[in-house]
Amino acid sequence: MVSRRLFLSGLGTAGMAGAAAARTQRLPIVDVDLRGSIDAAAHGVRPGADDRKSRAFAKLLKDAAAKNTPVFLPPGDYDISNITLPDNTRLTGVPGATRIVYGGGGHLFAAEGAGRIELANLVIDGANRWLDDSVQGLVHLRDVAHVTIENCEIQGASKSAVSLERCGGRIERNRLSGAGEHALYAVESRDLAVTGNHVFDCGNGGILIHRWQKGRDGTIVSGNRIARINAAHGGTGQYGNGINIFRADDVMISGNHISGCAFSAIRANAGSNVQIAGNTCLDSGETAIYSEFGFTGAIVNGNLIDGAANGILIVNFNEGGRLASVTGNIVRNLSLEGPYVHEGAGFGFGIAVEADAVVSGNTVENAPKWGLVLGWGPYMRGLVVSGNLVRSSPVGCAVSVVEDAGSALISGNIFEDTPEAAIAGYRWNERATGDLAREAGDHAHLTIERNRTG
Repeated sequence: MVSRRLFLSGLGTAGMAGAAAARTQRLPIVDVDLRGSIDAAAHGVRPGADDRKSRAFAKLLKDAAAKNTPVFLPPGDYDISNITLPDNTRLTGVPGATRIVYGGGGHLFAAEGAGRIELANLVIDGANRWLDDSVQGLVHLRDVAHVTIENCEIQGASKSAVSLERCGGRIERNRLSGAGEHALYAVESRDLAVTGNHVFDCGNGGILIHRWQKGRDGTIVSGNRIARINAAHGGTGQYGNGINIFRADDVMISGNHISGCAFSAIRANAGSNVQIAGNTCLDSGETAIYSEFGFTGAIVNGNLIDGAANGILIVNFNEGGRLASVTGNIVRNLSLEGPYVHEGAGFGFGIAVEADAVVSGNTVENAPKWGLVLGWGPYMRGLVVSGNLVRSSPVGCAVSVVEDAGSALISGNIFEDTPEAAIAGYRWNERATGDLAREAGDHAHLTIERNRTG
């Protein structure tokens, strides 16, 4: 057997040529996988650390990119810094064994204005070292038409693990952990796909899809596992979210498993035409699923929420937030306690909507304040609430009876174990009526019919 040390140190010798031939004969799949690629060791880039290694590494990438050829890094630790990735970079290694360690002094990987950048099968370790102001992440890419980062482990970034500005492509099947800021910060994306990643133990956020100006984004965030996202910067929801959408329209968030976030599992702020479907959201510190502020159009369908301060909020009609469908969700085991003192409705309710929304076929259980919340003061319009099951909540449904509140239809719901009222009218937080499920009272803006209580 040829040792790894001998294999790396003897490249180019006649003896090595014979050994390589023997290895190729024993492991023909290696020969197939690497056909057409450049072996970095054969070009003087070997595990270790010094400035010469970084310069040799940069030259290798530049030469390979000029030939449109991928670069293969054998197993080992490569301590490098300040690498600018040229257009057509295709860098790959051995999963779990090829480790690129940031040596400090500026940045690790950066690129701007490229057509294609591909990183695969690498461990990229930031070692929690300082990054300068020119980058926002350990891997920082700007204006790259097609980014592919797949099957990599990116860890220990003092800022974000991956930062993308005005990029398209896919971030797929990676492990992103231990970032001081966010696992992925993507701003002004162009049809980006973020799928099948494992994100955990990050300081201020998981996957962020943002825009500087509100507009079409089209990112798909699907099938990711996200856990233990903190809010080191504090705040009331700016940080600590598993998936955060800001000003980005036409985004799909589906099939993600999200647990242990300091604030929301999924938070969409001013994101229109957002679809949030089939996600599992566990142990959220604040509201599990949020669609808030200036949005038009939100579909929240088939999600499971277990453990949060609030379940699902589709709110801020006063800021233009309207038009939603909330169907087929399970929301349970909520709490009166949140991560800050709330001056409005507070915490402990299941599903809240305000304007132009259908709420149907949902199950809410163990909401310690209100099961359903319809409107807030005068901010209520065009609500259809039907076919829901609410059980084990003091009040099954709280609906606004403030002057100038718009219309609501509350029909065909089942309220069980709601000892204070199945349906009650409120003036903001103050209860203003008896049980409207038993006696509707004189509220022309409300239609309450065919509900069952028990």
